[in-house]
Amino acid sequence: MSSSALIFNFTQEWVESLRRWHLELFFIPTTVISLVAFLANPILLTCIFLSRALREETRYLLVANTLMADLLFLILNLATVICNAVDAHIPWVLCELITAITVTSYCCAILTITLMVVDTYAAVRWPLHYHDLLPPARTYRILLGVWLLAAMYPFTLFIIMETDRADLHEKVPVCLVLISLGFLQVKNTVGIHIYFFVAALICAALIFYCYIRLYMVTRMQGIWQSRFSRARVTLLAHGLLLLLYFTPGLVFSLELLLFQKTEISQDVRVWISTVNMCVFMLLPRAFAPYLYGLRYREISQTLMLLLLHRDRRLRHDTAS
Repeated sequence: MSSSALIFNFTQEWVESLRRWHLELFFIPTTVISLVAFLANPILLTCIFLSRALREETRYLLVANTLMADLLFLILNLATVICNAVDAHIPWVLCELITAITVTSYCCAILTITLMVVDTYAAVRWPLHYHDLLPPARTYRILLGVWLLAAMYPFTLFIIMETDRADLHEKVPVCLVLISLGFLQVKNTVGIHIYFFVAALICAALIFYCYIRLYMVTRMQGIWQSRFSRARVTLLAHGLLLLLYFTPGLVFSLELLLFQKTEISQDVRVWISTVNMCVFMLLPRAFAPYLYGLRYREISQTLMLLLLHRDRRLRHDTAS
């Protein structure tokens, strides 16, 4: 059987399983969670880019990059979920492109929040040289490098898929990153798993090293004494956010492992994929803008100034 027929039959079976369990209704929590993020992300991005002081701070540029990557991921994910729910057939080439961009945005967010931890460590460890180490121009170059690094492997896979399946231009009833990568990993199992495993391992190792060193450097300063100290609360909030970002990636790696297991029920694969895609992957992106807004006083203050300026302008226009 040709690869075209295999993919079409598999996606058709996937749709049948979705319909049998009425999992298309998961587009409702997907839409709600995405809207929560859509309300906050643009506001925080506006605050950062309209404020010259925030634009020149490395940590706020990293926050903005994370929010932009999350926004791109949310848009693609929501569009895919809605198309799958209404049974809109998508060209396979377009599905592969969506897969590449989705993986890029997800990886970019993970790399950027890892850099946020490294940035915090550098600011505490070398406070006198911090601004010389990471001026805004260098930060912009680093962020460009992060996007290129995140895009390199997914778009390489996209080119490989297009090369191997140059004759595949038909439409499929469901588009999922899991299915796109799942069929590719039949030929390149080791490469895909090494990419995700090594990337996660490097990020996790950097995060743990920086947090351990931060604790060792600051433990004599008394900032950890109080149970509800700012340092403890910040660590707890950022730790929770990191957990929410990394866990769906681990679940997705499990999905890839189960993809070729014939002894695993199709319904089990569909359930795990749907819950992960429609809930778990969206939670950090819904919480992140609100946690950043609360954690960084400069952002909340800038937001208040923008709102006050807008209110004054409205009053002036009304009075005129």
